[in-house]
Amino acid sequence: MKVLIVDDSAMMRKVVERALRQAGINLTEVVQANNGAEALVVLRETGGDLAFDLIMSDINMPVMDGLEFIEQRKKEGLAPGVPAVMITTEGSSPNVMRALAAGAKGYICKPFTTDQIKACVMPLLNAA
Repeated sequence: MKVLIVDDSAMMRKVVERALRQAGINLTEVVQANNGAEALVVLRETGGDLAFDLIMSDINMPVMDGLEFIEQRKKEGLAPGVPAVMITTEGSSPNVMRALAAGAKGYICKPFTTDQIKACVMPLLNAA
């Protein structure tokens, strides 16, 4: 399982990686990006659908936030078959609806537990 984790906090990227592993997801490779712009470069350079099994992205980031990233990803047709899960502190805001409209397959609110990660991510991976 190859995952792209997008967050401006290195510590949060590690927390997400650890939570995925604790949820029983066998991660073979973890690629990290500091913001949406870096994540787009990664997707452009790696060939999209074949490169990743899952994308986990924060919403609030400098340079390019997660909403802009998910919208630009859709616009460019990058990795269209790869499920993206948004990580946010704003669970009931219009931002979540915007992310889902742009193709995100789910969202997890901070702070989160391993069980929440498992409940959100496993059905997406099993459906793929």
